[in-house]
Amino acid sequence: MDRLRKPNVRLVGRAGRKSGAEEKPTEISSRSHAEDQYRTASERRADGKALRENVPREAHAGWKPPKNRRDPVDLLLGTNEGRLAELLPIRHGRMVSSPFAFFRGSAAQMAADLAHTPCSGLKVQACGDAHLMNFGGFATPERNIIFDINDFDETLPGPWEWDLKRLAASVVIAGRHLRLSDNDSARAAIATARSYREHIADYASMRALEVWYDRIDVERFLKEVPSEEARKRAEERLEKVRSRTVPEHDYPKMVETTWCPTPHQGQPATDIPPHCKTSTGTQSRVPRRDRCLPRVAGRACPRAVRPLPLLRLGNQGGRRG
Repeated sequence: MDRLRKPNVRLVGRAGRKSGAEEKPTEISSRSHAEDQYRTASERRADGKALRENVPREAHAGWKPPKNRRDPVDLLLGTNEGRLAELLPIRHGRMVSSPFAFFRGSAAQMAADLAHTPCSGLKVQACGDAHLMNFGGFATPERNIIFDINDFDETLPGPWEWDLKRLAASVVIAGRHLRLSDNDSARAAIATARSYREHIADYASMRALEVWYDRIDVERFLKEVPSEEARKRAEERLEKVRSRTVPEHDYPKMVETTWCPTPHQGQPATDIPPHCKTSTGTQSRVPRRDRCLPRVAGRACPRAVRPLPLLRLGNQGGRRG
């Protein structure tokens, strides 16, 4: 006879037993470990309220610099480790152009400050740099344009509220940069936090796959645009995004395509000064597996397609940060 695999069955105690009473196995459970770890929406909500008793909302309202706070300039210079020295003046020049540009390039500084603040007790894989300009539209593999976070250079495990605090702070600083009134900037920050809270409440009542497939597409985004003028401006920008394809716009910037006399030879990579440079001083050849052989008039023509090992400046208040 074939051996029967023993089912994943274990004894569990009866729910609602009195505190201090000896637990007696009275029921049989075939639930998996993952199922035992599952908690309903009401249970998760109760857990959150319990955590909030230890760290109430009011604890997140203010911030005072700690006595042993590291000098911001020293911290900023410490983040230059590993960067190309000849490109650092460009990075610093961008950051000194405005307070908002400095904020965009100082994610490490804000993380160091938030590390001394009360923690909610719930950690996630945070974006790490969720400022206003790191949200935008981009195309999915299905050629749909969606609105989402578009930069994860600083992602790290951390308290969920760090991303929200950085986003709300960036809204206020951007408002000042645009010379909005303090009231308008404050209202924008409050609206940001309110939208976050409402969406999280919606997601808490949804199934995992429903949350996974939820997205903000073009139509949904345009419906939220407050004025006709702003909506028209957004449509013009979206049309420009649609006209840019990866092969025609992005691909030529990332690779160097040169014709080769033989399939096993390649041309050295070139720099794109001053912002992009090859990662080493040596000029390497492209491995054979990285080549493509496009067909012209039915004949295979060897061509080397060279990925450029680019070093970006990172998040220092540039065009993307």
